[in-house]
Amino acid sequence: MINGTHVIVYSKDAESDRAFFRDVLKFPAVDAGHGWLIFGLPAAEAAFHPGENDVHALYFMCDDLKAEMESLKAKKVKCGAVKEERWGSVTTISLPGGGKIGLYQPKHPTAIGR
Repeated sequence: MINGTHVIVYSKDAESDRAFFRDVLKFPAVDAGHGWLIFGLPAAEAAFHPGENDVHALYFMCDDLKAEMESLKAKKVKCGAVKEERWGSVTTISLPGGGKIGLYQPKHPTAIGR
């Protein structure tokens, strides 16, 4: 039986991005050995979109995008411009390692808690 999901985010500066997840986003973590942190994440869902295989995206979801962006700004986290899409209000969070992850307030029903 499948009992969880393990997400891998590739980074040019994995240590800085691990510290960001631990210290800024406050996600709980376990040390898998030698300081290699594995983070507990919020509830998740998966969607499949047409496109090239082996290209994946990570988006965090929230109930109030503007409030979440203000909270991140207070922590000196840079977010991108908000784009209104049919499926949600979306921005990006800049990671210390140079990458970006998505953050959005969905306009669609979610599968979380079902």
